Amino acid sequence: MSATRPAIHRMTDRDRDDPPALHAHAIADLRFIRRTMEEAGAFTAVPGWGMAALGATALAAAALARRQPTSARWLAVWVGEAALALAIAGWSMVRKARRAHVPLFSGPARRFALSFAPPLLAGAALTAALVPGGHLAVVPGLWLLLYGTAVATGGAFSIRIVPVMGLVFMLAGAAALLAPPSAADAVLAAGFGGIHLVFGAIIARRYGG
Repeated sequence: MSATRPAIHRMTDRDRDDPPALHAHAIADLRFIRRTMEEAGAFTAVPGWGMAALGATALAAAALARRQPTSARWLAVWVGEAALALAIAGWSMVRKARRAHVPLFSGPARRFALSFAPPLLAGAALTAALVPGGHLAVVPGLWLLLYGTAVATGGAFSIRIVPVMGLVFMLAGAAALLAPPSAADAVLAAGFGGIHLVFGAIIARRYGG
């Protein structure tokens, strides 16, 4: 009766290739999970103190615009304020994102920007069409309404308070459309100034500067 020899397993080329293949597959899975988590997250680099700074510059712009003798110079003041606001918002957003180690080109940030920009572009186009025709009286309400729309739609990919702020701006815009033309600067000061100051302070306190 002969003893049964144990089966000897010989390592083939396929066996030698399995560990690297499994390692690469695991890395690919981790990358997919990380990308999915980033895409599903919220854009949190909304600058509270930067937003408060926008409110302060809007109040100053309202005071300056009120003293302008012509509609063209009045419009120039507010267009200049819009450019300054974009610069402050961009700088403060980058600063907060770097401090919190939040990628500015991640899925949530990209969706925020793509949702935020179209209403602003629509507002710029409508302003260019309305002002030459002498319809300046509706412009303040239009600005507030479309800016609020931009904040509300972009805020769907951000912290919860941002879309709430957008709805408040939209309500302010609707009210401004019913206000007399003489109240334009007061309406813009209350909207771009007051709402930014209030919500900026809340965001800075609850979610960091």
